[in-house]
Amino acid sequence: MFCVKLKMLKNVEWPEQFPFKEEDFKRFDESSDQLFYEAPRFVTHIDDPAIAALTKYYSKVFPPSNSPGVCILDMCSSWVSHFPPGYKQEQIVGMGMNEEELKRNPVLTEYVVQDLNVNPKLPFEDNSFDVITNVVSVDYITKPLDVFKEMRRILKPGGLAIMSFSNRCFWTKAISIWTSTGDADHGLIVGSYFHYAGGFEPPQVYHILFVPSSLLSFEYNQTMYCKAWGLKL
Repeated sequence: MFCVKLKMLKNVEWPEQFPFKEEDFKRFDESSDQLFYEAPRFVTHIDDPAIAALTKYYSKVFPPSNSPGVCILDMCSSWVSHFPPGYKQEQIVGMGMNEEELKRNPVLTEYVVQDLNVNPKLPFEDNSFDVITNVVSVDYITKPLDVFKEMRRILKPGGLAIMSFSNRCFWTKAISIWTSTGDADHGLIVGSYFHYAGGFEPPQVYHILFVPSSLLSFEYNQTMYCKAWGLKL
């Protein structure tokens, strides 16, 4: 796995006010998200090399398996979280839109069905979680500042929030600012969520890539895979 820290957020001069407008969070398909996610999808939404890179990255930054008192929240979860094989904690909570998918996720100890675009309030106590993950779903959140402020609230001091995203999405359900910009811009967009939510250290963006050790050619085409993360102050 290659993991490269990108410089797009280095010395950013953020505007005083959040730069995006309400229309930036509109979608091509504004029909009910509950209807859209009503039928379970037991598929993966990124390719195998991207999954391998993400899982390897998690293995490097997660607390060790079975660490006393460690709690993890997997936001926008489904039937798979791409955590390292055999990874366990006393509490791993999945939050998603489809109960059948969440029931099938072997890493979760419990789950919550909730539409964050209807209710961004997270049903957890302050300072509850050590890590929050979100795999390829930050581009669907229509109230990102509300959600990121809630993430800050429920993270323990020093807690880590990891937002992963790729160049794939359900285009009709992704927010306008996402579909109208390129891959390089997406790190800035997610970084702005951390910045304007407040209470996080300066966010960082990484490009992670899995390349088999036997591969020597740069012609091997992989899905771009980035991670933006912030530490709670």
